[in-house]
Amino acid sequence: MIRLPRTIQLDGSDKVIFVPAAEPGEWAVPGTFLFAHRPADSLTRKEAIAFRSGFLGIASFGHSTLVTVTEATPEDRAAMVETLADRLVTHLGAPDISIARPAAEEEVRLAEDICRGHPIGTLIALHRSRDGDDIREQYRTLRPRDETAFGAGYLRGHDRAFFIVETDEGEEEPVDLLNLKDKT
Repeated sequence: MIRLPRTIQLDGSDKVIFVPAAEPGEWAVPGTFLFAHRPADSLTRKEAIAFRSGFLGIASFGHSTLVTVTEATPEDRAAMVETLADRLVTHLGAPDISIARPAAEEEVRLAEDICRGHPIGTLIALHRSRDGDDIREQYRTLRPRDETAFGAGYLRGHDRAFFIVETDEGEEEPVDLLNLKDKT
């Protein structure tokens, strides 16, 4: 089974801090190659944030703070390589797709390695730093817990503060909050 990262947004902050921000659900790669030959003092504030913590969404060539480990097919992986190779030509001036493809393959292989061994749905965050001319990457994972003090088991399914229930306008219906979970 192939596991690859997809961008995810838990809130709207990526749209504020990245220009552009990746769309939720895009296939992603670390994208460190964007910063490989750029001195730290040449980066704008938003580029510096992308350097520190941004995965690269390959469809938009935008950044995302988090990715989620997702199951992928060989066709998804192949399409990911081709899309990234195309973006390397379009956005970075690679001479042609045949030259860009091996670089895209290497970056997708790295993305696959980052996801290997992690359960589907694991969130991954990235932190980059510079050590002289070298760029260092660290990855942190967040996994859903089966049981926490505020989890579904402890709270008997009432682990959300609010549920949104749509009704027809003008129609007033009493809401039984205790039994609401049985209706979903």
